[in-house]
Amino acid sequence: MQFLSTRGGARATGPEAVVYGIANDGGLFVPEQIPALSREELGDMLSMDYPERAAFIFGKFFEEYEGEALLAALRTAYRKFEGGDPAPLVRMDNGMYLLELFHGPTCAFQDIPLVCFPYLLQTGAKMLGLKEKIVLPIASSGDTGKAALECFMGAEGVKVLVFYPEEGASKMQKLQLCTQDGENLNVVAVRGSFDDCQAGVKRMLRSEKVASAAREAGYRLSSANTVNFALIALQIAYFVSAYCDLITSDQIAMGDRVDFAIPTGNFGNAIACYYAKRMGLPVGTIVCASNKNNVIPEFWRTGTFETRRPFFPTMSPSMDVLIASNVERLIFELSGRNAARTAERMTALKETGRYSIATDEFKKFQADFFAGCSGEDETVECIYEFFEEYGYPMDTHTGVAMNVAQKYVEKKKDDPMSEIDPLVVVATASPYKFPQDVLYALTGNDVKDSFKGVKRILLHTAMKVPEPIKAVRYKPIRFKTCVSSDKMQEELLKFL
Repeated sequence: MQFLSTRGGARATGPEAVVYGIANDGGLFVPEQIPALSREELGDMLSMDYPERAAFIFGKFFEEYEGEALLAALRTAYRKFEGGDPAPLVRMDNGMYLLELFHGPTCAFQDIPLVCFPYLLQTGAKMLGLKEKIVLPIASSGDTGKAALECFMGAEGVKVLVFYPEEGASKMQKLQLCTQDGENLNVVAVRGSFDDCQAGVKRMLRSEKVASAAREAGYRLSSANTVNFALIALQIAYFVSAYCDLITSDQIAMGDRVDFAIPTGNFGNAIACYYAKRMGLPVGTIVCASNKNNVIPEFWRTGTFETRRPFFPTMSPSMDVLIASNVERLIFELSGRNAARTAERMTALKETGRYSIATDEFKKFQADFFAGCSGEDETVECIYEFFEEYGYPMDTHTGVAMNVAQKYVEKKKDDPMSEIDPLVVVATASPYKFPQDVLYALTGNDVKDSFKGVKRILLHTAMKVPEPIKAVRYKPIRFKTCVSSDKMQEELLKFL
């Protein structure tokens, strides 16, 4: 299958889309056609384990990857997950379900696509006959960067440089990043927001000066967050797998609709769920949950994407995003895949901080999505009440999603014309990644030390502390560099 740029012109094969990550016109790669997932294929997937399901979905987009080798690589990658299932589904007594995506090597959802990425990237480079080594500059609010560092640690021919906002990650996320082992890895804090980090990385990926310097050093630039469609394809897989698990556990029948509630930051999970629906998965409504940085809910309510607004650091830092990259893929699809119109809107966003979509596009957006936000106090209350009632501790991002999911269900109950479908809330991180905020939500107690928070959550909930969290406690801090956003490029060049 060929891949197209959302801004027109550029085309790529599957391996090129994996290795290059972003189109040379600045657009994001999307598949030339959205492959269909038939009811018969979905039925066949019921008897598959998770690696088989993921390989099947990925292969629909990236046909060049040999099936048996791909499956073997995914099996090896997913053995790193605690309990052997990367995406278990938990049924709650209130009739909702939680899709737990935090059982991997760094305790967050990005482990699921990124743990497979070294194989995909290196195999793609071999298929293209590339001789250069690869360097991955990554913007992260904490989770993506750590997952990429972990999976590429010691990888031959690959360097990873993670940029994260100095004040935009939890203390535990910073510890995970800055104690990382691996001589091929580097981490730099940025005085600014995640949006500043992301804008800086995108400038590097488009810069001929940086590309030329990389070539002189024997490297080619690529990307390892959800601007890379390979990761979106692997995220589509866990929505499909969750649907299969609902059928095999007799919670639904084949063809029944299911809603998904998703903590929304860079819009990667949301666009993956949208593509799963476009493929034919019986998804009802995609519920996008934002924190106080409510750009997506305002876009859903008004049809105008507006980013020049106050930025709020919150207890759910992975969602502290104003310019969500993957919205570009959504507006490309809503416009009928009109690349020229998408390019115009991206130019308007850069120049004015806003754009609006047409009436027909707005109707499509509202038909497939619901969007809401959860303030800090609401999130704290939701985490507390949910644990008190069901004994289930949530991290702050999942708390945002659960609160918005509950608002969505109440709204549906108030509408006599609405049918209430089963609802799966996507749990994107372990509570132990945000111990101080989770402890405060559960008990009202504040602690300054992350590991005191971990210990007290354990005593309060009896939830097992993941090994990756235990391991980071006594590791020395390796990375201490902090720069302004305009110095990010210099850091990359020094790293090369």
